[in-house]
Amino acid sequence: MTDAALRLTDSHCHLDFPDFDGEHAALIDRARAAGVGRMVTICTRLRQEPAVRALAKAHDGVFYAVGTHPMSVADEPMATVDQLVALADHPKFVAIGETGLDYHYTADSAQAQQDSLRIHIQAARLTRLPLIIHARDADDDMARILAEEHRAGAYSCVMHCFSSTPALAQAALDLGFYLSMSGIAAFPRSQDLRDIFAAAPLDRILVETDSPYLAPPPHRGRRNEPAYVAHTAAVGAQLFGLSLPEFAARTEANFDRLFWKAAR
Repeated sequence: MTDAALRLTDSHCHLDFPDFDGEHAALIDRARAAGVGRMVTICTRLRQEPAVRALAKAHDGVFYAVGTHPMSVADEPMATVDQLVALADHPKFVAIGETGLDYHYTADSAQAQQDSLRIHIQAARLTRLPLIIHARDADDDMARILAEEHRAGAYSCVMHCFSSTPALAQAALDLGFYLSMSGIAAFPRSQDLRDIFAAAPLDRILVETDSPYLAPPPHRGRRNEPAYVAHTAAVGAQLFGLSLPEFAARTEANFDRLFWKAAR
């Protein structure tokens, strides 16, 4: 899927994962050929930040974010606000996270996840950078903490790879946050999720791959990569009754507004 007029950003991918070892240049070339000129690669453990930073520095159009993934909180030293704020000085560091809550496999660390989430929110406030949220099977606690913290001091946020309930979507939108479409929204059985996105304001929608995971059709079941965000964007365009270039332009404007350090 290519279009000379198409401009997209993969707002969430994991280019440092072993799935892509030795392929970064070719991977980025394929993304650009598909109209994907920018990528935000996500560091999920603070100790891996130097390698992720080096990857972003080495490639034009690649930016990065750093946080402790909720599923890793029990196995990693607790991040501090000062650590995150200091890392954010780098010009290609554009967001805090991913952080959040995941009770699907790691409910035993729920309290530590909540503590970590609040630390990341404080860093997002201090840096004015957007927060990247991962939420799975923790909707009530997630909505409560996001609202409590927002009352304590405003911050910006994207619900990455959103695939939760309409209630959590509305709670996030009510706080002024963004919802990001991943390949899940393109799966045939995801009509309920597509309905959630279709009901959201167009100026709060982003697109992502979460690669190497969650490849959209026609690549489902294989390794995902940033070029494939164009397939998810095509589904978004259909939901909002727009052409693909028009939908892409709207999501680009949304990305620039939220990820202001990576704005074109």
